[in-house]
Order: sequence, then C-alpha cells, then structure tokens
Amino acid sequence: MEDFYINSTSQEESSDITFNHHNDSNIIFGSQYDKKVEFIMYVVTCIIIGVGLPLTLVAIYALYSLVRNDHVAPIYVINLLISDLIQLCCLIAWVAPPDDRKIFVIFSYIFYAGLVVSVGFMVCVALERYLVITRPLWYRFRRTIKISVVVSVLVWTLALVVVLIFYIWVPYQVRFIVFSIFLLLPLPLFIFFLHGTLKALSGSRVPSDEKRRIVGVLVLVLLIYTLLFLTNIISNLADGERHNYTLYKLSFMFLRLSPLADLALYVFMRKGTIDKLLSSVCCCRMDSNDINSPSV
Repeated sequence: MEDFYINSTSQEESSDITFNHHNDSNIIFGSQYDKKVEFIMYVVTCIIIGVGLPLTLVAIYALYSLVRNDHVAPIYVINLLISDLIQLCCLIAWVAPPDDRKIFVIFSYIFYAGLVVSVGFMVCVALERYLVITRPLWYRFRRTIKISVVVSVLVWTLALVVVLIFYIWVPYQVRFIVFSIFLLLPLPLFIFFLHGTLKALSGSRVPSDEKRRIVGVLVLVLLIYTLLFLTNIISNLADGERHNYTLYKLSFMFLRLSPLADLALYVFMRKGTIDKLLSSVCCCRMDSNDINSPSV
C-alpha cells in the first residue's frame, strides 16, 4: 500500500515499515507535481470514505433485513460488504494517521487482510452464480446456510493466515511481489466461471431475467477484479513501474475504489436491476430513433 513502504536499507524488523511522508529512498516527494498528486489522492480518498461508508452500512442493513424476514440472504455478498467496511475504516486511519506508528502499521495489515477477504468472496459469488446455471439441481439441494457460513469462516481464516505468513515470515524484499502473485490466482477462476456460464446458458432452465442477472454479476466481478486489483498487481510485479510515482499512487487508488465497486455488485444482484437498465437503454434508443426519423 502506498502509505507505507518497505525500507530495504533497514536491518531491524521493527523499522522496516515507515510512513511515506518521512523518507523513501526510491520515491521523491519534494516536487510540486508529487504534492499535487498527494493532494488529489487525499481528496479522492475522503470522497470514497464519505460516500462508501454510509452506503455500505445501508446495504448491509438491507441484506440483514432479508435474514430477519426469513428470506434466503446472499451470505457471500454480506461478507464482501463487511470486508469493504473494514477497508473503509482503514482508509480513515490513512487520511488521519495516528501518532503511534505501530497503530498505523496494524491498520495497514488489516487493510491487506480485507483485500484478501474481498477477493475471496468475489470468487465465492462468481462460483455461486456459475453453479446456478451449470449445476442447478445440485445447487438447489446442496445450498444451505450452514455451508455458506462454513465457507465464509474459511475465507476469513485463510485471509488472516495469509497476511500473517506474508508479513511475518516472507522477506520484506519480495513481500509485495509474492502477495501480488497470490492475488493473481483467482483470475483464471473468474474467466472459467464466466466462460462456463455463457456456454451452459442455452440448455439451462433458469428464467431469462435470472440468466441476465447472473451473467451481469459475473461480468461485473471480472471487470472489478481486472480494473482495480489487476492494475495494482501488474504495478507491483513490474519493478520499473514501482519507481514511477504517479503510476504507483494510481494503482493503489484503484484498490481504494474497491468498496464502491462492490456496492455496484450488490445493486446488480438485486432482482429487476438488469431489466430496468435494459429497458432504459431501449427507451433511450427509441427516443433517439424518433428524433432522427424524418417527419412525414
């Protein structure tokens, strides 16, 4: 993450992570251009917090209401939004950094754990949509709240274990590279789920509106991962890009947009959203045709 960096010149583990405002041997912060970039990133982060925090709370409450009303609730989406809430809380610590550096570092670790959880539940959402089309009978009889809860606990546990392994035992010189490779693993799964779903659509008995909603969710998951996560992964893996301050900050800003993008995923999963969008597009096209058609 851009607000702290790994100091390759330090030999002490307790001081290998420091605030980036103080010192960095690889990035120069003194220029006016870099200060403008810092200010823009700060303003955008504040906007993300101001917009994302209340909307995420509203979305979680709406999904919780489904549970209270004995409806089948999307467990994985609820957990995804909770991970987004954790990331937004960590962003607050970034825009208003505490005086104690250790507290700042703890929030940094929590943020990365939230990222791993977010990607994990994106995989769960995509897998669930894939099974609805390709294995509808198996999904109908095997889908239970208990299984969803167990999978959710496993995802949270895996995220904590991964962060502990990478930030305690993995050498800091290759920490970001190894972490980026780990986040790259879900990409083939997202592509496979989307391709398999599109291939099985013709023979599926799922209603048409449900098919459109499922495909829309899978496409949106792949777009979120590609535009937000993959950009940062490539930036970390390409050593030369990490020395470009603008690209360095921009790639992490994409990660900060993840909670807002997940809210769009929540909207797409609601019944009727895709149909309303399609009907709006059709109406706009009809109005455009009416305007362009010559009057008799």
